[in-house]
Amino acid sequence: MSWNPALDPHCPIGDEVDAIETVIVPRARDLGGFEVRRALPAPRRQMVGPFIFFDEMGPAEFLTGDGIDVRPHPHIGLSTVTYLFEGKIHHRDSLGTDQWIEPGAVNLMTAGLGITHSERMDGPYRDETVRLSGIQTWMALPKDHEDDAADFKHVTKAELPMLEGEGKRVRVILGDAYGEQAPADTPSRMFYADALLEAGAAIPLPDDHEDRGVYVMDGAITVAGETYERGRMLVFRPGDAISVTAGESGARLLLLGGDTMDGPRHIWWNFVASSKDRIDAAKEAWRAGDWAHGRFQLPPGDDAEHIPLPDR
Repeated sequence: MSWNPALDPHCPIGDEVDAIETVIVPRARDLGGFEVRRALPAPRRQMVGPFIFFDEMGPAEFLTGDGIDVRPHPHIGLSTVTYLFEGKIHHRDSLGTDQWIEPGAVNLMTAGLGITHSERMDGPYRDETVRLSGIQTWMALPKDHEDDAADFKHVTKAELPMLEGEGKRVRVILGDAYGEQAPADTPSRMFYADALLEAGAAIPLPDDHEDRGVYVMDGAITVAGETYERGRMLVFRPGDAISVTAGESGARLLLLGGDTMDGPRHIWWNFVASSKDRIDAAKEAWRAGDWAHGRFQLPPGDDAEHIPLPDR
């Protein structure tokens, strides 16, 4: 039996049996004119499949001279994807990657034993007034991949599978869904898709994945007669045949899930691990700051500063 990733497990009985296991209302945080809404991890759900972190960023407008400046910082035990709808972000990492994240493309960064990266809106782009909107996700790595070497893959929007018909347009971002396979390899079986639905259009969730969720990015959907507005994440019971229907103004959804993890994960700052010892070792390596010979290096071209280890 696979591990159930509910932090507060509850087995429904009788009238409580429902297709929807959990409804998550994201926690909003204002980062100085830039709002982020976090759906995962949540009090009743740490993960949906391998997805352990799910943030909606913006939409926000940055005036000339303003923008995101996330200094170099470390990760372990996870893969990250920033999927944008508007704007672009400059990614640099300790592998030497220098890549802009643009709307509809996939930048899959796998930390494994350790990677350092920065995220900025810099260069001539800083001289423009720009809007930014998107989703940032982290996927926890299976235990047998936590010590893998770091890796980075970039896939353009044009390379991603697109399915169209019956009032639906679905782009498969990662993994496999609806008979299509995204180009980037993932360390565990999963799916992640961007779905645009016209008013009244219905879409079934993939029925060949154990864990499944939907995030309502725009519009509203109905499930079993109940309506759910934008900014809600629905997590569904395994094995049920599920279909969601767009409301009168249509909907944009992020569909996600996959195999459940091989146990819970510890999260501290930017570190995800199956044990606290792994996190403690990463803390000490970052605190030591031995960029020439240590576990972490700074990104070439962005090595003049870094984010210090937090006090707690």
